[in-house]
Amino acid sequence: VQLQASGGGLVQPGGSLSLSCTSSARGYVLAWFRQIPGKERDFVAAIRTDAGTKYYADSVKGRFTMSRDNAKNTVYLQMNSLQPEDTAVYYCAARRYWSVQYYSFRHYPDWGQGTLVTVSS
Repeated sequence: VQLQASGGGLVQPGGSLSLSCTSSARGYVLAWFRQIPGKERDFVAAIRTDAGTKYYADSVKGRFTMSRDNAKNTVYLQMNSLQPEDTAVYYCAARRYWSVQYYSFRHYPDWGQGTLVTVSS
């Protein structure tokens, strides 16, 4: 499956940004990861195909909200109260079926191109 992410940019601490990721196919589990240079990709959020269950990294709970529009094959990541430590390249990822290891980047075969989020004053 092909993924197209967009929405990154520069924002001040405490600000908000929204990312989107459109999939070329229906019915995939979609997730967001982020990466800073020299580190592995870290899990941010995942959402099951029915959109009823969402999972978040502890570091973003209460600040980030993931949602999906199945009619558009698109997921969104609303990021509020952004902090400098949220600065990273954000990637959307897809897999065909749900995995209990949804938080591991190694379990996602398909990736979008990444979009840079910079939180700085």
